[in-house]
Amino acid sequence: MSDERTLVITRLFDAPRDMVFAAWVDQDQAAQWWGPKGFTSVSCTMDVRVGGVWRRVMKSPDGVEHCARGVYREIAAPQRLVFTYAWERNPEQTGHETLVTLTFAERGGKTELTLRQAVFETVAARDDHRGGWSGCLERFAEFLARRR
Repeated sequence: MSDERTLVITRLFDAPRDMVFAAWVDQDQAAQWWGPKGFTSVSCTMDVRVGGVWRRVMKSPDGVEHCARGVYREIAAPQRLVFTYAWERNPEQTGHETLVTLTFAERGGKTELTLRQAVFETVAARDDHRGGWSGCLERFAEFLARRR
């Protein structure tokens, strides 16, 4: 069943929707917060247009580099952002591809972000991403707080 291989995370950020959306589509901003807690950004390239490619290399606390990439499928500022997501095994090969859909809802000067990622190969892969995204969104909240 694909529902159990779908990840949904909803989080409220104390920042206006335009600011939250911009931080997802601006390469310089994304490089400052993208990645799980404890990871650092090695490189971040984003061609934010439908059909444009994004690629990020992150370094884990133990020094291992992890690369993810995808293609933007939909950009409806500031309400919705959709892109594919796959781990890069080498420059010519990616792992299983999922689709990430972000919705940004205005909530009285704050922004409710809903992240939906599907369909994972396994429930374990979904759970690994839940941990990664949770840490990433924690870093994102800290980034937004510094910007306000």
